[in-house]
Amino acid sequence: MKKIAIIPARGGSKRILKKNIKDFLGKPIIAYSIESALRSELFDEVMVSTDDEEIASISIHFGAEVPFLRSTVTSSDFATTNDVLKEVLLKYRELDQNFDVICCIYPCTPLITTEMLKNSYSTFIKGNFTLLYPVIAYSHPVQRAINLGDDGKIAYLYPENENIRTQDLKTYYHDSGQFYWMNLDYLFKDNFEGENTGAIIISEMDGQDIDNENDWKLAEMKFKLKENNIETDNIHN
Repeated sequence: MKKIAIIPARGGSKRILKKNIKDFLGKPIIAYSIESALRSELFDEVMVSTDDEEIASISIHFGAEVPFLRSTVTSSDFATTNDVLKEVLLKYRELDQNFDVICCIYPCTPLITTEMLKNSYSTFIKGNFTLLYPVIAYSHPVQRAINLGDDGKIAYLYPENENIRTQDLKTYYHDSGQFYWMNLDYLFKDNFEGENTGAIIISEMDGQDIDNENDWKLAEMKFKLKENNIETDNIHN
């Protein structure tokens, strides 16, 4: 079963300038995704899909393949990740290379570890899922959500849960937005969700959306804390 890791990294980010190659604690942030994929030894190919020559050059330097650049269609603001993955797989077919399993890894995910990739792949295969990704528990029960009206007044979205203890409410999760596994057939069905979608649960320390400078700082703090914990564990062991 041939596996490919596809890292979609378009140039021209607007909220954070050159986000995908911005320095993150000493090296371009995309390097962390590339290196985690390579170290996992799960993949027959680790490639970066980009429209940007600078991103391509940096990606190759850190060990990824960039056999072609994106088309103008998949470089637009309206292109979806699905569009990008399809284009990549079809171009590889033209090069007489075919893959059975795809892992889409986003470029700004420095908290991913090789263990996370290995564990998720194992779960993906053992559960016979068609799609799988990591999820994080909401830090506060969504059943206690509060709606703020235009008049400044608040009201519980679910009033029936107002007096229920938070620890008695069911835990719900959200997509960590880091990576996902899927099989080739499922990709070409134009449907990223379904009844056969699986997940692995990760902690808040293992994931961080990076949409602005504050998010960036939080990701750096988490990374440093994780590194310190690893070093401390090694000392004790």
